Amino acid sequence: MEKRTLKTFGLFATAALITAFSACQNKDTKKTETTKKTDSSATAVVASEKIVFVNSDSLLNKYGYYKDLKVKFENKSKNAQSDMQTKAQAFQREVAQYQQTAQTLAADVRKTTEERLARKQQELQTYQQNAGSVLQTEQAKENEKLYDKVAVYLKGYAKTKGYKMVLTYAKGNSAILYADDSLDVTSEVLKGLNEEYNKEKK
Repeated sequence: MEKRTLKTFGLFATAALITAFSACQNKDTKKTETTKKTDSSATAVVASEKIVFVNSDSLLNKYGYYKDLKVKFENKSKNAQSDMQTKAQAFQREVAQYQQTAQTLAADVRKTTEERLARKQQELQTYQQNAGSVLQTEQAKENEKLYDKVAVYLKGYAKTKGYKMVLTYAKGNSAILYADDSLDVTSEVLKGLNEEYNKEKK
């Protein structure tokens, strides 16, 4: 249960970091070949200044809000697992106790006890499913907050810097095959996000 929960959380959180802004618009003009080359070079320079990217792996590992969120759900997952194990062990002891005395019980008592144990087993399974569902629902809400925090910050950040698009990069899971390091604004974004979060915690 814990392993699956944390894996789901990782996928949600990574997806929560993806955000983009309106792309630059290019204007077509009729000029000489020399002028076209000059315009092409100028456009490339402008584009490089308007599009940047954030390394989502680094952002997840170093963003204080996400780190606290991860610890929070690790603890909740461990507690849920521990609670489930306690209930399961208590049920197993009850079943074992019944098996030891079953031969000495009257037929109607055995039937009643077995029906009760069957209901209890079903209740235990339902409890486990509900606990997992509640945890996943809470995770989804928290990850939506994570997305909103990053998206709102990046919108203001991009506007201040004059960027038209902020891409996300993750090793082995990215549409960006290559990007110059000068376009990587992860450290600057992290600094701003953590400063905001530290203020919220006070």
